[in-house]
Amino acid sequence: MTAEPAAVAPKKKKSDLAIRTVTGIALILVAVACLIYGQDPFWALLTFAALVMVAEYCGLVRAPRWQMWAALLGLIAPLILENTHVDVPDTASWYTLLATTLAAFVFTRNPKLAAGMLYAGLPVLSLFYIHAQYDGIDLSFWALAIVWATDIGAYFSGRTFGGPKLAPVWSPNKTWSGLIGGMIAAEVVGIALTFVLHVQMRLAVLAGVLAVAAQMGDLFESQMKRRAGVKDSGKLLPGHGGVMDRLDGCVPVLCIVALIVASGYL
Repeated sequence: MTAEPAAVAPKKKKSDLAIRTVTGIALILVAVACLIYGQDPFWALLTFAALVMVAEYCGLVRAPRWQMWAALLGLIAPLILENTHVDVPDTASWYTLLATTLAAFVFTRNPKLAAGMLYAGLPVLSLFYIHAQYDGIDLSFWALAIVWATDIGAYFSGRTFGGPKLAPVWSPNKTWSGLIGGMIAAEVVGIALTFVLHVQMRLAVLAGVLAVAAQMGDLFESQMKRRAGVKDSGKLLPGHGGVMDRLDGCVPVLCIVALIVASGYL
């Protein structure tokens, strides 16, 4: 009797943690440099991110290419207005975004396209608004750091503790332990940064709530990808996928922080 060949053990998939870490650190350094350096590089970075996000969004909802270009043209108008030195009201770019979004909807008859323009445009305009405040650099960095802390805390606590799934229909890998770990990490970082940044403690105590918002942003994009049948929104960022994959948590957080600032709570 001929001996059967020994079964070959399947090769383990290499962890992408190293490349994720390197890419993540590089993105943070670029973001911080643009925050500190000044208006033009900051505007260029956010404009690039917004345009790529709306292109990826159009890809996920399978919008025709001509509609994607309509969305890009509609989104670039308020972003250009944001960087002009012409004396215009502070709300001009916001109203322009709403106007171009409505025009794109009327032109394409695609509500998903209009939603994508708001999805990419509102958080970017929110960050411009936050950055323009007194101590806006500190406040902008704080808001972004909350999202980063949430992502890191959720990633490691989810992998360490596992447990019940958070929303298995939308994202099978998200767990309640990850959500709780992200909230704890965000709260610790949010409060700790008040000792080195000009950020009020009354905002820092809301870091845990913002962490929940960041996770909801992550889940929203996850369900979009499941509907589209893809793993990532794009391939631009090694280890992360697309720009939406990296900034999905920033979308609700930046909008909420901008609303908090505008409300006079701070």
